[in-house]
Amino acid sequence: MTPLLALAPVPAPPLSAHPQYDAAVLRILTAGESHGAALVAILEGLPANLRIDPAAIDAELRRRQGGYGRGGRQKIEHDAVRVLTGVRGDRCIGSPVTLVIENADTTLDRLPPVTRPRPGHADLAGALKFGAADCRDVLERASARETAVRVAGGAVCKALLAELGVEVLAYVVQLGGDDAAPAEEPLAARRARRDASAFYACDPAVEARWTALVDAARADGDTVGGVIECRAVGVPPGLGSHVQPDRKLDARLAGALMSIQAVKGVEIGAGFQAAASRGSQVHDAIGFDAAAPWGFTRPTNRAGGIEGGMSNGQDLVVRVAKKPIATLRRPLASVDLATKAPVEAAFERSDVCAVPAASVIVEAVVATVLAECALEKFGGDSLAELRRNFEGYVAQVRGP
Repeated sequence: MTPLLALAPVPAPPLSAHPQYDAAVLRILTAGESHGAALVAILEGLPANLRIDPAAIDAELRRRQGGYGRGGRQKIEHDAVRVLTGVRGDRCIGSPVTLVIENADTTLDRLPPVTRPRPGHADLAGALKFGAADCRDVLERASARETAVRVAGGAVCKALLAELGVEVLAYVVQLGGDDAAPAEEPLAARRARRDASAFYACDPAVEARWTALVDAARADGDTVGGVIECRAVGVPPGLGSHVQPDRKLDARLAGALMSIQAVKGVEIGAGFQAAASRGSQVHDAIGFDAAAPWGFTRPTNRAGGIEGGMSNGQDLVVRVAKKPIATLRRPLASVDLATKAPVEAAFERSDVCAVPAASVIVEAVVATVLAECALEKFGGDSLAELRRNFEGYVAQVRGP
């Protein structure tokens, strides 16, 4: 009998066997700690000749640092991107693009240990997972500071989508349970209202109410969460796929959005409201108009632009629920990791409300997923090849 140890080991599947590592997919990795030297994003798969505009990226980084209710860290950091690799002049050359955001506060090695885990944070779960006696080993990477480079990468993805006529916009629709009025107007008008708002909302009537709400939470040593809506217009039908669970556009969006720190829920289109309605009140009837962008039309968009895991040519509409920040000036009860004695949770410098900033992150993440799916669908090592493939598909969809 052949000894067990003599059996040939089963080789691990090649990286290309997983769709995440498919050569046609845009891959993005981030690295860095909240108080480390820098935050880094590497983007692989961008087509050659796509223009990279650091000023446009910096504008998105400034938006992320803004919004009413932010804390002291935003007065220290002045985020600006440095494009380290993959670009010659101002255009991609087909190799990985590295984006770097240097931290002003680089005190990581001098910060005290954290042994009083904060409820709602990664502190306790991460300490148990890695066998850490100091929660700082976990919280520095789990911090939402990591999202700065996701916003930078998302800005690049928005530039790619713009080449295909796709535009993405996110804004706050609820804060602390108080709803803004629905914004029923073109995207450009929503953008103007959003950019004029301290809360990145499209309803000017909420400014005074939400300011009072955040101020009251601050006075109580508490925090405030909210809901963000994101719309993408010009999305062509056919992004994503029905053939495997991990290729479905709605699944990919939900997974990516849930990866944002403090996000606890995602809905697409009618979302949870659809569960309380009859089918005749949920599904969108189909019509045809040769003058419409994709020919086929819908009188409603309760599906949020996705059916069967694929975009259907309507506006993409997703909403994200962000919980209140878990670091509280009036801390909750906790247990010391070393002594197991009851203590108050630790306090790290934090915000009262970061929902407006989270809307910038949501916008970046949605743009990133759409860019990945667009590159999978249309391919192309260069921008010219991508456009040619896209235009051929558009002609096919619209028909003779």
